[in-house]
This record gives sequence, structure tokens and C-alpha cells, in this order.
Amino acid sequence: MKRFVCVLLVLLALPAVRVNAGKVVTDSLRSAVLDAQVKFNVYLPDGFDKSARKYPVVYLLHGLYGSYTNWVENMKMKGIADELIASGEAVPMIIVMPNAGHPDAHNVQNGYFNMPGWNYEDFFFKELIPAVEAKYRGIGDKGHRAVMGLSMGGGGCTVYAQRHPDMFSSCYAMSAWLDNKDNKVGRAHKSGDKLEIVCQSVCDHSALDFLDNASEATLNELRNVKWFIDCGDDDFLLELNEDFHRKMKAKRIKSEFRVRDGGHTQEYWHQALRLALPFASRSFDR
Repeated sequence: MKRFVCVLLVLLALPAVRVNAGKVVTDSLRSAVLDAQVKFNVYLPDGFDKSARKYPVVYLLHGLYGSYTNWVENMKMKGIADELIASGEAVPMIIVMPNAGHPDAHNVQNGYFNMPGWNYEDFFFKELIPAVEAKYRGIGDKGHRAVMGLSMGGGGCTVYAQRHPDMFSSCYAMSAWLDNKDNKVGRAHKSGDKLEIVCQSVCDHSALDFLDNASEATLNELRNVKWFIDCGDDDFLLELNEDFHRKMKAKRIKSEFRVRDGGHTQEYWHQALRLALPFASRSFDR
């Protein structure tokens, strides 16, 4: 008994050890395209600072009225990534969370597409990806790069993978805003309101129209991307996501489709990460 007590006291005296705990760093990039300093968060897996290895990269996009901080602060991304990597459900990876907007969407430009005064897609592919993958040791090829996002970011990641299928091994769209012809999100109510610009950009970059108009050669390229569509049964964007999945199936593009319990909420996207990061991991080249 005395021996047991002594061992217990020794164990209690030992410092707590966090196994496989990554870290999140905030960085920024001066964009000539946007004429702005653009912030982003980067998740770095455990051991990043102790090796020279290169890593696969996931680009994780926020939604309308959001910013680069949302995934860490609201959806607790870091804890989920730590758990999944520690359990072996996901490989060690770099996760990049870029800024593409501001909570004040009426006065500050939001959006992932090229639009008047905001050529964000050019910035993303010509400036952000090369700079981030060089600095943070991304492997830097299609087989080790994934894109995912929620709502506006869900539509953004889908269109990015459609328009640049040579760049991504997988795309995971959460509660995706894929079109706005039926004003699912709403339009601006005053002249000069920047919400009008992003709403129009989603119409102009409709993921559904893309499938309708794609050539057979383009469809063949889309078949080389792994697709996952995830939307809650109470989400106001569910019908758009269902329509998209039906069009994908009609075009013989394989995609996973899940309708889970929930709405357009932070809790839903928090849980979606537990599916999204392993999906990206399985889709990477080995």
C-alpha cells in the first residue's frame, strides 16, 4: 500500500504532457493584386519546428460575415486537428485559414471570386498558395493539397476545385452557398452596399451553372477530384446542395453526400471538421 501511494504521488508530481499538440500562428501577406495586407491563420502540426519535412496542405475557407479567425475561435479547429492527427485518423498537415472578408459585409468587401475592386481568386492562386507553401514547407502539388470551407467558403472551395481541378486532390463543401439566383442569402438594400457585389459574384460563379456548361474534357478533370458535400437537414441552403449533388451524379462525377441533423450553425461546422479532415487525409497521395 505504501509503495502504491509513493508511485501515485510521483505520477501526480509529473508535469502534464500534451501529446501531438500543434499550434496556430497568425501571419500576413502583402498582396499586390488586392493592394492590401491580408491576414491568415496557419495550423502547424506537432513536430513542425523540429524537422525539415514537407507537409500536405488544407485550405480552410470561412463564410460570409466571417474572417480568418472564425475556424480557431468559433469552431475550435485546433483541438479537432490535434485529436485526429494523434489518433491517426488524419495525417500531419498544414491548415491555412485565409481572410476573405469582414463581419461588416455591407461596408467591407467579402468573397472568394474576382469581382469589381476585389480580385480575390487571382490573389489566392497567384500569391497566397505559392507564398504559404514555400514558407511553411507545403509539398506543393495536387496530390497533397485540399480545399474546404463553410457557407460562402463552401461555395468558394467548390468553385475553386471546379475551375482549378489540377490544383486539388479533394474538396469538402459544408453548407455551401453555391448560387444566389433565388436570393437565398439576400441582396443589398442601398446603393454602394458591398453585399450586393458578393451576392452578384456568387450568381456569376454558380457551381450549378458550371456543371451545366462544362465540356466533357472539363468533366473528366473534375472526376479526378474527390468531392464531399455536407449540409444540415434544417439548413436554408439544403436544396441548393441537393441540386448540386444531383447534377454531379448526372454528370457521372462521384461525390459523397451527407445530410446530417442540424442547421447553418457553428456547431454543425465544428462537427463537420471531424469528417472533413480525415476525408482530405484519405484523398492525399501516399
